[in-house]
Amino acid sequence: MALTKVLITVKTYPTLSAKYDELVCTAGFREDGTWIRLYPVPFRKKSYNEQYKKYDWIEVDLVKNTSDFRPASFRPKSIDSEIKVIGHIDTVNNWEERKKICLGKVYYNLTELIAEAKNKDICTSLAVFKPTEVLDFYAEPVERYWDKDKLDKLKQLNLFETNREGKFAVVQKLPYKFKFHFKDYQGTVSHMMIEDWETGQLYWNCLARHEGNEQKAIADVRKKYFDDFAKTKDLHFFLGTTAQFHNVAPNPFIIIGTFHPKIEIQGSLF
Repeated sequence: MALTKVLITVKTYPTLSAKYDELVCTAGFREDGTWIRLYPVPFRKKSYNEQYKKYDWIEVDLVKNTSDFRPASFRPKSIDSEIKVIGHIDTVNNWEERKKICLGKVYYNLTELIAEAKNKDICTSLAVFKPTEVLDFYAEPVERYWDKDKLDKLKQLNLFETNREGKFAVVQKLPYKFKFHFKDYQGTVSHMMIEDWETGQLYWNCLARHEGNEQKAIADVRKKYFDDFAKTKDLHFFLGTTAQFHNVAPNPFIIIGTFHPKIEIQGSLF
């Protein structure tokens, strides 16, 4: 492909990779409003100028990710391909420019979306979804540490060695899964995990502020996502599937980001 322009809207929390040590799944929109997934990207090893933010326009040389059957999946031509940040869309006029690109197609029926994912001719793996009602936001405990055998193997391969600045410190593993409990417009109730990098970082920031008190940190994260986003904002979810579970899980989607402008109240015409 020629250089591709992508508006970044999704950065997931980093995971460990046996080949590249630590990877981030990135997704966003092309200029025509279609979704595209970029994976793998060793984001934290990129230079400062290449470390894009959400709603940055980037330009990168992409090729189809042939190890991933999902049509929206691409990867940088090489792991060292330059990623150039060429612009940014801010929140002026209640996210007006962001809405033009991100809200071109919105799903309200989760059953319909899952059927599209399972349909091999369509194979939808990225989508914008609008919940009809958010019932709750909560945390579930999980393993607290990365798998020791995997970490030891990566260390043996020197994958954590970086440049002359020293060794690469792997990101902390989140000790909780954060989940939304919501309904779609047909009344279908779902519990869905969110893997947005910002969710994980918010937890760590709150934990530091509360001097290690995990329950207070969780309460603060819930306050942001439930009391603020779900109750006072026009909340949409960015949803994505994983290649591993796309064809086998009853619901292959997880929440990979949120879109949350203010609610716009239409004024009276009379």
